[in-house]
Amino acid sequence: MNRAVFLLSLAAFASAASLRATDPLLPLIADEYAVTAGAASAAVTAFALSYGLLQVVCGPLGDRYGRYRTIAAAALVSAFGSAACALAPSLGALVAARFVSGATIGAFIPLALAWIGDTVSYEKRQPLLARFLVGQMAGVAFGTAAAGWLGEHFGWRTIFFAMAALLFIVALLLVLEVKRNPLAARRGAGRGAIRQSLARMPRLLVHPRLRVLIATGYVEGLFIFGALAFVAIYLQRRFLLGPGLAGTLVTAYAAGGMLYALAARRAVRRLGERGLATLGGAALFIGYLGLALSPFLTLTTLSIGAVGAGFYMLHTTVQTHVTQVAPEDRGSAVALFATFLFLGQASGVWLASHVVDGAGMTPVFLAAALGLAGLATAFRYFLSSGGT
Repeated sequence: MNRAVFLLSLAAFASAASLRATDPLLPLIADEYAVTAGAASAAVTAFALSYGLLQVVCGPLGDRYGRYRTIAAAALVSAFGSAACALAPSLGALVAARFVSGATIGAFIPLALAWIGDTVSYEKRQPLLARFLVGQMAGVAFGTAAAGWLGEHFGWRTIFFAMAALLFIVALLLVLEVKRNPLAARRGAGRGAIRQSLARMPRLLVHPRLRVLIATGYVEGLFIFGALAFVAIYLQRRFLLGPGLAGTLVTAYAAGGMLYALAARRAVRRLGERGLATLGGAALFIGYLGLALSPFLTLTTLSIGAVGAGFYMLHTTVQTHVTQVAPEDRGSAVALFATFLFLGQASGVWLASHVVDGAGMTPVFLAAALGLAGLATAFRYFLSSGGT
């Protein structure tokens, strides 16, 4: 089990690195294609949009062919998508390649969460999810830092060649795990599973608890990731940093999440779910408020760390409920949640891109601070009312 979860965490690493790799490169991409940074962010929006939309397909595919098997196949296809990004001759081609990449890379994390939900008991699940998400956090750090430094010294295309190689290696390791681990090799429900899974999704939406969790995920994506996409370029403009150093400082987001992951078991025991939601919302509010108002680089970096810790405190609590809300349709429920989480991100980046080009990034960070404080308050009320 430990090896299988580690490999899923490695896939989550590749997924998160791919997702965040574009952030510190927006000025370089904008310069090459002679567009504004807001226009260049279409590459971020395209990835998030397809990442979200294709969840409704990835979940049923996992039901049909087996979740672990589907992740392995998606990793192989994703390697070719990243190579296409590296070779894109125009912004339109880059946006199209990022859209295709998001469609396949989007299968990794939700199917991994569903697989863990199928194989791990509920009382052990949240700490294990936190450890699994260490891979995602490390991927955020690698994606932003490596993309920044490689882009600054070798050009923005280099990171996508590196990601293509990494995804190919991940695919190979997952295939080997399928061959030697009966739990990973477990097949899906066979013919008709995709049609049945798609038919179940509309029925899942009538579940009141799941609707609240889906709405929570959408607002998380809208405010957290809509603003996060512009943190690296904000550091470059506000403090006159290069892409490499700016990308490295954004890894404070992952560091904050890792600190929470290390303390997750103790935090769940001492604070409970309502306490985690409250503390997570407070950290998100303070973090984005610090980003909006701080004139000091050190305080700004600490604010980025607070955003990371706050997100994982709140998000792992929400995710734990998603994996339990409909056990008989866990894959479809997780897929729906992920769909709306990343549709929220796509919406947030699109909205923020219009604000950034006209008014700068401070209004985006302020809106995120206030919106996330309200979201955490509402989610705590949901938990206090028994999750109904």
